[in-house]
Amino acid sequence: MIGMWFILFVILLIVELVTINLVTIWFAAGAVAAMISTIFTDSLIYQMIIFLVISFLSLFITRPFLKRFKKFDVEPTNLDRVIGKTGEVVKKISTNQYGEVKIFGNVWTAISEEEIPVGSKVRVLSIDGVKLVVQKEEN
Repeated sequence: MIGMWFILFVILLIVELVTINLVTIWFAAGAVAAMISTIFTDSLIYQMIIFLVISFLSLFITRPFLKRFKKFDVEPTNLDRVIGKTGEVVKKISTNQYGEVKIFGNVWTAISEEEIPVGSKVRVLSIDGVKLVVQKEEN
């Protein structure tokens, strides 16, 4: 049994090293605890219980602590600044075909639920992927 737990530990450790996202490290700790438990018992059921208990205990105890130190960087892109702004249609927008809108000197691909001719003013409602969702502005 000790060999089975050692192999599981090595596999979980390799997965952890490949993913580098703290995914399986807790289960690797559980495998070590189960491997140590083989000294005291031959019962696979007890070993599995020890594996699960230690895995989940280490997960619930250390995860909140690690979240405080792990950096979750969100790269600002300034894309949201165009939402709610007014732009000018430079290529006709149809309900079934993309058009183009110029905002802040940049030309964006745009979609709309209505047909909008070139030269019209539009308001940006949202961003869908890399396309602006626009609506014709009433004068």
